[in-house]
Amino acid sequence: MIGRELKLLCGNANPQLAQEISEALGIGLCDTAVERFGDGEIRVRIRETVRGADVFVIQPTCPPVNESLMELLILIDAIRRASARQVVAVVPYYGYARQDRKHTGRVPISARLVANMFEVAGADRVLTMDLHAGQIQGFFNIPVDNLRTDWIFAEHIEKERGDLENTVIVSPDAGGAVRARMVAERLNTPLAILEKRRSQDGSDVQVMNVIGDVEGMQAILIDDILSSGGTMVKATNTLLAHGAKEVSAYCTHGTLSGNALELLAESPLKRVVLTNTIFYERANESEIVDYIHVGEHLAKTIHRIFEYKSVSHLFPHY
Repeated sequence: MIGRELKLLCGNANPQLAQEISEALGIGLCDTAVERFGDGEIRVRIRETVRGADVFVIQPTCPPVNESLMELLILIDAIRRASARQVVAVVPYYGYARQDRKHTGRVPISARLVANMFEVAGADRVLTMDLHAGQIQGFFNIPVDNLRTDWIFAEHIEKERGDLENTVIVSPDAGGAVRARMVAERLNTPLAILEKRRSQDGSDVQVMNVIGDVEGMQAILIDDILSSGGTMVKATNTLLAHGAKEVSAYCTHGTLSGNALELLAESPLKRVVLTNTIFYERANESEIVDYIHVGEHLAKTIHRIFEYKSVSHLFPHY
């Protein structure tokens, strides 16, 4: 199409990531005000035209999740009403993803509700990273690009460690085994899986057993979300009790709720590596936490979506 224009907008959730994407694409962020009225209501104003443009609104639903989510919905609505040609929600961290099914009676499927809200607000497409459950893509009636991070983690591990002879990749539960297996296959290392049992209300987790050999190995846990840190510390203690020499962790989204940073710092974990889909300065300054910056990967994907090109060709091991 002649005269198509790509524009970028962001809310308050993760301006550092939005700036990374902007710089990688060589496109400035639109002048946008996302403010609050006195009673806490969100006020959005886009101070430049987006008429006829393909607009990518960058807003992971970082904590506080409800604030970030509401900002995103109002931004989408504002863009749609400003006569944009297409609105793409760039949501690297998709909140409520862990509520993807009814595990007991009288509970919602909140991940589906959030998907409905995106569509009602006016999104034409969603770009996200490492959804907690892949089936969430099926909750949408619009296209969803779910970028995996297994190859990003594998490249980082290979670069940082070099010799992987005594390394084992570990999934903290059976549900994450596919993610961990992809990292292990790419690195040509063995895989272990932890058997985990969660209480009925989900408030307590017990690590019951290790499936695989970790004795004398450097174990690397691979997961998608690091929240309170409690389960990760229990997994670490279990691996060490089964003879692992040391334990590190790679997680896509670090929500780091409560005293997670302190808990991780006091634990036997050697290192925790997160992507900056969610970014905390205090975590960045921590001695145990490192960040992998994914703005360039998202920028490349945005460009290919805009150009109607295949996204999967960007990322190896698909």
